[in-house]
Amino acid sequence: MAISRYVSAVLFAAFCAANAIAASPVYYPPPDAAGGWRTLKDPAQVRKIAGIDVKRLDQAFNYAQRTSQHGGLLVVRHGWLVYEKYYGKCWRDSTPSAASVGKTFTSASCGIMLNEFKGQLPDGLETKVFTGKFLPDAFPLSDPRKAEIKLGQLLAMTSGMQDGGGGTGFVKGEDVKVAASPGGGRGMGSDVQAMRAPLWTDPGGGYYYSNLGAHVLSILVHKITGRTMEDYIREKLAGPMGFGPWGYPPPANGAAPSANTPGAGGIAVRATDMLRFAYLLLHQGNWQGRQLIPAGYVELCSKPSPYDPHAPYSLQFTVNADGQLAAPRDAFFKSGAGGFGIYIVPSLDMVVWKIAGNERQYAWTAPGLPQNTGYDGSRDQWQPHQGDQFHDPPIDVDTGVRRTLEMVAAAVMDR
Repeated sequence: MAISRYVSAVLFAAFCAANAIAASPVYYPPPDAAGGWRTLKDPAQVRKIAGIDVKRLDQAFNYAQRTSQHGGLLVVRHGWLVYEKYYGKCWRDSTPSAASVGKTFTSASCGIMLNEFKGQLPDGLETKVFTGKFLPDAFPLSDPRKAEIKLGQLLAMTSGMQDGGGGTGFVKGEDVKVAASPGGGRGMGSDVQAMRAPLWTDPGGGYYYSNLGAHVLSILVHKITGRTMEDYIREKLAGPMGFGPWGYPPPANGAAPSANTPGAGGIAVRATDMLRFAYLLLHQGNWQGRQLIPAGYVELCSKPSPYDPHAPYSLQFTVNADGQLAAPRDAFFKSGAGGFGIYIVPSLDMVVWKIAGNERQYAWTAPGLPQNTGYDGSRDQWQPHQGDQFHDPPIDVDTGVRRTLEMVAAAVMDR
């Protein structure tokens, strides 16, 4: 009951906020084919209109180049695209697999589904999903405790599900060793692997970053909506926002594709279109007067979640409410393997897309897009920054994503 009252209060507050936002004019960019984002290129203009020091953004970009083989950095503030630079094989039309950043689209799909199919899901995030109605192929359950897993727990990584390779979980902020299970591995997993993933604790008992648990969400979207999650995203998000070509790359090593969209990630979207998605979240799911994602759901994504008292992770986003980063406390973001990071900072009216990735993540190009013929091969031998023992530590993926946000936030002059 306490969680239900909390969610209701947040939904009401978000509804009021959404109405307030709707009362003021908001700029929305047309599709790139129709002109795309409005831009500011002169540093003096950027300083005057957007309140950002471009030299500080250059520092952030230079740092980002040390964190991945290929990539870029794009910044939008007050509806202006004020910074757009790329390196290596990355460019505006590239569609690298953004790894776990794709979980944000999985989350958005669930939020839309909760609203569209509320008759089937009257309990909302409290819905227990491992039932014969929602996941019939999961029966008989591999663990009877799965019958208690709620949708909110799957989204907040507190379902108790793990991936085969074990790793680290968190209980009330404390590290807990999670043993590997038979079969091992921490890959995205098949439908069967996902539904039969082992539990390392009771549902709600701890946080564990489970790709298999995230894939169950995609299976659930397909079952309830009657459409694969990719098709659902095309209809509900990509189409209304005017995305160019995008998709989910086929499985590596010639593996047979799953019947379901990879819920754990891998979405491949053009740079300026990923900014559109971040901008949609900045405006609480509203796009040109259409509420594509329920405002209350976006609000829940941006705040600490009652479904996760163990880690600063909400509904597939990391939140900064505890001030873990030197950035505004209302910032929320998602990282992805290879160094990707999508960031939304409401108090600064700013969104950021840190593109990254390695050779493998750039192997697929969405149909209809041109190839990048301008790459000069200069990043072919790139190696991760190793640092030294005195003052320059190695840059791991997580550190690179978090530090980039701090550096971009520090470029804002009117904080």
